Amino acid sequence: MMNQLQALSQYTTIVADTGDIDSIAKIHPQDATTNPSLILKAAKNSAYKKLLLRAVQEGKDIEDAADRVLVNFGTEILKYVRGRVSTEVDARLSFDTDKTVEKARKLISLYKEAGVDPDRVLITIAATWEGVQAAKILQAEGIHCNLTLIFSLVQAEIASQAGATLISPFVGRIYDWHKKNAGADWDERANKGTQDPGVKSVKLIFERLKGVGSKTEIMGASFRNKEQILALAGCDLLTISPALISELENCSAPVEQRIFKEAVPSLKCEEISHADFLFTMCADKMATEKLNEGICAFVADTLKLKELLLTLQA
Repeated sequence: MMNQLQALSQYTTIVADTGDIDSIAKIHPQDATTNPSLILKAAKNSAYKKLLLRAVQEGKDIEDAADRVLVNFGTEILKYVRGRVSTEVDARLSFDTDKTVEKARKLISLYKEAGVDPDRVLITIAATWEGVQAAKILQAEGIHCNLTLIFSLVQAEIASQAGATLISPFVGRIYDWHKKNAGADWDERANKGTQDPGVKSVKLIFERLKGVGSKTEIMGASFRNKEQILALAGCDLLTISPALISELENCSAPVEQRIFKEAVPSLKCEEISHADFLFTMCADKMATEKLNEGICAFVADTLKLKELLLTLQA
């Protein structure tokens, strides 16, 4: 009998959501995703100190060393995955198109120096207007992009229209916002599984993008429980933490496909302007708050990583 992870894999590509190389080596997923918070957590593990030391030794300065840490982790991770690794651009550049493009090109050049085929790397960029414009430039150059911190349909749509290889809607953070906003009125049972607000958001995005014939892959991310994961069986990809992967592996209950590309009706594709995007985001309190919060959290962890590198440089 298959466990739930094996059963889920029939419908969806499983991605490991961690910077912990040992965990990835045990799981051997198709792809792996990292972000500043996950890399910072992994960097504190003494087992990976050599990756930090090498970055400090080879780096021209702390900024350069921080870039090299990301690439060092990504290069090691690629030894244990068959597909791609996502590496994130410094979130401080989220509102600067030119500097995002420059940083992405640098990360790709470092991967090339390490002997990694750029096709195995997804450059992860926050789905701001400026970030999406950067992705449009990079995609035209053959650099694959993952637009992250997706909390709304309009973010997903502009990312798709820019030709992004992949987008990452954040299920758990949407769930967190609605639960906190509802306070004492929150009904966990009524908002579970397919009724989870984060799950419903990804399903809406999936149906919209597939309906307009988009080639952009959709990867559900940021899960709080395995019910959210199972409710999205059929999504292109799901990036899952090692803890939740373990839960799925240790359960043999049936798994049913929940969303179907074939069942999505054809929809009209309408170009979204900068003004349309800004107005739509302004009207969506949850998406605006969570996007800003996510960027600030990634910036904070990037700065902590650099502080850690400074201690090694001394």
